[in-house]
Amino acid sequence: MTFTQDGQPGNGPLAKSSANSTAASPATDGDGADHAGLWPRRGAGAGRRGGTGGGGRRPSAMVVSGLLSIGLGVAALSLPVPYVIESPGPTFNTLGTDNGKPVITVSGHESYPAKGNLDLTTVYVDGGPNGPVSVFEALTAWLNPSKAVYPQELIFPTGVTKEQSQQESAVAMTTSQENAVAAALKELGIPFGQKLQVASIPDDSASKGKIQEGDLLVSIGGKPISALSVIQSELAAGNGKPVPVVVDRGGSQQTLTITPAKSENGRYLLGVVLQYKFTFPFDVKISLDKVGGPSAGMMFALGIVDTVTPGDLTGGKHIAGTGTITPDGAVGPIGGIDQKMVGARSGGATLFLAPAANCDEVVGHIPAGLQVVKVETLAEARHAVELSASGGDTAELPACTRN
Repeated sequence: MTFTQDGQPGNGPLAKSSANSTAASPATDGDGADHAGLWPRRGAGAGRRGGTGGGGRRPSAMVVSGLLSIGLGVAALSLPVPYVIESPGPTFNTLGTDNGKPVITVSGHESYPAKGNLDLTTVYVDGGPNGPVSVFEALTAWLNPSKAVYPQELIFPTGVTKEQSQQESAVAMTTSQENAVAAALKELGIPFGQKLQVASIPDDSASKGKIQEGDLLVSIGGKPISALSVIQSELAAGNGKPVPVVVDRGGSQQTLTITPAKSENGRYLLGVVLQYKFTFPFDVKISLDKVGGPSAGMMFALGIVDTVTPGDLTGGKHIAGTGTITPDGAVGPIGGIDQKMVGARSGGATLFLAPAANCDEVVGHIPAGLQVVKVETLAEARHAVELSASGGDTAELPACTRN
């Protein structure tokens, strides 16, 4: 997982993935920033028909004029517009197979075939680096309640290329899978190694010239660094005072003194971009072609938990969901939740696990026949699945309400 030292994951372009949209554009698992500014509504009212005037050649001229107007109208509808269209994408069962291969394969630890479905959900994305959409396509999507239309700049950074977008999407997926393994092992109480490594250092960083890229953070203020929260707590306690930071640089430990900088929100920061480096006791391989982005993390983690434990976590039920995951098991928000719920229900799911942070977008958009449960942690998601599997009353589980 790559994130800034203040703990906010880096939000790259929306992750691309999957297989078949009308323009053969890749699908995405929809992870991105909060969306706002939908395609504007049409104005009310219609123009009145004008008089045709006298005889002579006037009707013929009007026919020509009308044909020209139609032609210009058709041409206008085919013009590209700077908007992005999100549509429901396919679902993938993390307990099943993709292209004949198990989605989750475990080596070095006993595994158990699982029945039922723990579906991850995806979103098709047209527009942006995938190629422009036309006025007609945008208007058609705006009229379709299962689709969403957003200004391009809300989804993709200005100037990003298709190649860059796909690369960032692939990195996000890889990070998501590593985080999912870590979260699953923590949920099961299986120990593993976890360290924080410096991925990059901004030019205006308080650590510039001291901490280097590739350094492993060992301790801060004398406290071993096991998670990002340790760094945050020590910097907050120091209230801006210089703090000793021990790093492992090429196998040799060095003690550095860093004076943290104060951010705009009042937090003290080392000013480094960090990533987790894990050492797992056994191998977990996730095989899923043409799917990218971070928002399948929670469902991967649930699939791993089911795979390495006896019995069926789902009890044979059909459950879907979405949400990013941290190594500590926190479930984070994603984009395209409306389209993912539609895709989940179309795929056969009756229970859907949604990040609590997405609840405002969930309310009022739940497809018929789908129960949505809000979750904030992997433990809560696991409990919801187990309750459903046992035939318990899932109506007692927390639901999304408007904040």
